[in-house]
Amino acid sequence: MMTRQLGHHGPHVSAIGLGCMGMSDFYTTGVDEREAIATLHRAVELGVTLFDTADMYGPHTNEELLGRALHGKRESIYLATKFGLVRSSDPHARGVNGRPEYVRQSVEGSLKRLKTDYLDLYYQHRVDPLVPIEETIGAMAELVKAGKVRHIGISEASAETIQRAHAIHPLAAVQSEYSLWSRDPEHNSVLDTCRRLGIAFVAYSPLGRGFLTGELKSPDDFAADDYRRFNPRFQADNFTRNLILVERVKALAADKGISASQLALAWVLAQGNHVIPIPGTKQRKYLESNVAATAVTLSADERVHLDDIFGAEGAVAGDRYAAQTMTLLNG
Repeated sequence: MMTRQLGHHGPHVSAIGLGCMGMSDFYTTGVDEREAIATLHRAVELGVTLFDTADMYGPHTNEELLGRALHGKRESIYLATKFGLVRSSDPHARGVNGRPEYVRQSVEGSLKRLKTDYLDLYYQHRVDPLVPIEETIGAMAELVKAGKVRHIGISEASAETIQRAHAIHPLAAVQSEYSLWSRDPEHNSVLDTCRRLGIAFVAYSPLGRGFLTGELKSPDDFAADDYRRFNPRFQADNFTRNLILVERVKALAADKGISASQLALAWVLAQGNHVIPIPGTKQRKYLESNVAATAVTLSADERVHLDDIFGAEGAVAGDRYAAQTMTLLNG
C-alpha cells in the first residue's frame, strides 16, 4: 500500500482510507453488519490504515461498530472521528456545536465507543458560526496535551478559517468533499491553502456518493430511506444531466481497462501527494476495487479529458446538499 503523510509532523497512512459512514447510516437501513465487519477486517489485510467515522453517524452506532470490529488491531490503524454536528428527532435537521465544553464532552463518548484511550485524528465536523474558531481549536489542543488526541483537523472549513485554526494549533488534516464533480476545494483556495501550510487534504465522497461508479441509473435505484433522495444532484432532471457526464467517464475507463470508480479515485490521487481520498463502502468487493486504484496512473491527456468533462462552470447540475445543509458549510 502506498502511503501519504498527515501533515508535516503527522504519521504516514495508507494513500486511500476507508470512509465508514455508510456501514451504519444514511444510505439505507438494514445494513449487513457481518459484511461490514468483514470489510473492515479485509481493509486491514490490504494495508488500509486510515479509518474515518464520526459521532453523528448513527448517531453513535458507527463508532461502536468500529470499536467492536477493530478491537485488537489498534496499533496497526489510525482512527479518525469527528464531533460538532448535532442531530435531533428530525432526520433532516442538523445543528452545530463548537463550544469548548462540548468538545471535552464529545471526546469522552467517542473514546468509550471506539474502545480506545486515544484518537489518532480528531476533527471538528463543521465550523460553529457562533463560537470563534480559536476557542474550539484551543479546546482541541488541550486534548492533545492530555494525550487523548494525537492530531487534530477540521472539516468543510474556508481557507481563512483553516489559517486561523492552524495558527492556534497545527492541523494535520482538513477534510472536505472532493471529486470529479465536487471541485469547491479548488475554487475556494482550500486545496492550495493545505498545500502551502503542509496540511493533508482528506477527500470524502471521492466517488460522488456512488454516482461516479456508473452503477446508478435512476433515482429509483435508491432505497426509500436513502438520504441521497434529498440531494439536488440526485433528483429529477439533475440526475439525468449528470448521468451523461458519468457515461463519458465510463467510456474513458473502459478504454483504459479499469472501472469508472478506479478512474475517479486515480484522478483524486493525482491532485497532489497531500491528498488522501477516503471512499466509503460496506462490501469487500468494492473495497478491493477501490484499493486497486492506487496502481492506476493517468496520463496528462487523460487528466485534461476528465477536466473537460467536469471542469466547466455549470457542468454538474444541482447542489451537493439540500439547502438547509448547505448553510452549514463554512467554505
